[in-house]
Amino acid sequence: MTYTDWKNKVDKFRKIDVRGVVGNFFQGLKKQVSKLPQGEGVTIIQSFEPIPLYEVMEDLGFEHHTEQVSETEFHAHFYRAVIKQQDKDIPMRPAALTNMPMIDEKLGKIAVEFWDLTWNDNKRYLPYEIRLLLSLTNAVGAGRMRQATRELVKAYISGIDSAALDDVFELLVWNQGIGYFSSEIGPSTLFAAYKMIKQMETQRKERSEIVQTLKEKFSEKNSDIKVV
Repeated sequence: MTYTDWKNKVDKFRKIDVRGVVGNFFQGLKKQVSKLPQGEGVTIIQSFEPIPLYEVMEDLGFEHHTEQVSETEFHAHFYRAVIKQQDKDIPMRPAALTNMPMIDEKLGKIAVEFWDLTWNDNKRYLPYEIRLLLSLTNAVGAGRMRQATRELVKAYISGIDSAALDDVFELLVWNQGIGYFSSEIGPSTLFAAYKMIKQMETQRKERSEIVQTLKEKFSEKNSDIKVV
């Protein structure tokens, strides 16, 4: 279907204004939209184009059409064309970007567009999984273990082989030093996620089971991962 097939229904969509909402509202939004039957929809009002929502809503069976009402007001209409079981992990989305409009609405718009350019633009040369590993190592270097863990989880869910993670951690030992690795990286949630992957693979667990366990143990519910 296309927007022209359901545009006459938009006026009846429930409107959810998330401008100025503090913290990660994705989980609450997911609970609301998951209850919508096929043929209905919702309009999200945000101060910037809610690009990170598009893929999330698509996974739930929604089509979208966004209108820019003013420089700092966007209406994103989501129509449920089919019922899908959402399999991707919403907390893995850049929830912290929603904090930017509190500082400045234009900053929020710039931040989301920059994220979209970095991660979604098809002109990027390096594969998505490799860019996640680069982001992981950059995060470790900056002391951002929370981000590094999220990148590792996303990389494995996206299909990266654990042998690539072996290389990453070997390079971290080399570049950061054995002492730093032992005191800072070894006890971290980042390394805990890596060890869990390796242990489950040694036990010959199916990759799907490992992915599901990663999502359960290293999701937004984990205080060492959560971004607000």
